[in-house]
Amino acid sequence: MCLAISAFGSLILAFWLAPAPVEQRLGLSKSGYGQLEGWKLDFQGRALTALRRSCAVMERLPETRSIGPDAIGGHARDWKEACAASESINDQDHADSRAFFEAWFQPFLVTYNGDERGLFTGYYEPTLRGSLTPDTQYKTPLLASPADLVHVRLGDFRDRWAGDRIFGRVIGGRLRPYASRAEIASGALDGIGLEIMWVDDPIDAFFMHVQGSGRIVLPDGVSTRLGYDGQNGHPYTSIGRELINDGALTPDAVSMQSIRAWLEMHPSQASDMLNRNASYIFFRIVDQDGPIGAQNVILTPRRSLAVDNRFIPLGVPMWVETKAPAVKGGDEVLRRLMITQDTGGAIQGAVRGDVFWGAGPDAAEVAGRMKHEGRYYLLLPRGRAENE
Repeated sequence: MCLAISAFGSLILAFWLAPAPVEQRLGLSKSGYGQLEGWKLDFQGRALTALRRSCAVMERLPETRSIGPDAIGGHARDWKEACAASESINDQDHADSRAFFEAWFQPFLVTYNGDERGLFTGYYEPTLRGSLTPDTQYKTPLLASPADLVHVRLGDFRDRWAGDRIFGRVIGGRLRPYASRAEIASGALDGIGLEIMWVDDPIDAFFMHVQGSGRIVLPDGVSTRLGYDGQNGHPYTSIGRELINDGALTPDAVSMQSIRAWLEMHPSQASDMLNRNASYIFFRIVDQDGPIGAQNVILTPRRSLAVDNRFIPLGVPMWVETKAPAVKGGDEVLRRLMITQDTGGAIQGAVRGDVFWGAGPDAAEVAGRMKHEGRYYLLLPRGRAENE
């Protein structure tokens, strides 16, 4: 929930170079599987595994519940047959899995103000060193949500606000933002028992805020997973853009790696730079086999996609055509079926995706450098697609 305002996560370059929101329109153009480049070369069974997790959520919804804003994904009842049919497919058989999607789903090219091209980035699950108690090594706390943190889903009030949300606290009968990152770092929430654990590197902690979740390895080797559990109500400020504006980095050089390098090379300026981003993330302990996305399902590496849920529903298949960094350098073609299972505060626009790469050094390397143009196709159940 990308993660700075994401149920998992929050997300890498998406946050560094996020544009200001503008008025935008979604477009869908009916397509065929022959128009999906590389469709027959993908391992669709891996996406089927992820889809089943999303189906488990949809099956619990009332039949009339809209899937996405303006019911772009139809209603929950439109998914029941396809989800039921998925259970009989062997997800280890990619040809059968491919045939399943072809039989049950109709692809639509997504456009954004008439443009089919958009930005694709990546995120991952970081691993930090931490402790259950603070000392001279472990000094940076990771905090739980305060009891008075209020989460408002604006779509509950107006359909046109579906996917928008705000956080804050009620003061004098009015909803106000929480303390800023700088205020929290200065002790605004000290003394009320919010500390879950402490980590040994404030820069690592900041990047975990960007990702929205992470694993903490304690001194005895035990690992604990923390997940996103709220935000302080302040908008996210791109540290990458701040460094560009200051002349410290050029736009083509911005990546997670270059930002980290600058922070580590300028320790006396690092805190002030991080505090320019007033947004702050709260966490909770997650007793699951993987990080949890905005749809409240475990994310699948390389198959879960974060999108702007003001436009794109959660839990739906998307055929993605873009590029991604190769671990050993350079770029490689990325054409893959993914499932929309997460969101992110900087994931803005109908053609905008953030690929979850998993955990570990390779995932961090790819996610940190991913910043590529591409397009995607929304796959709708054929019953719903007949109405398009």
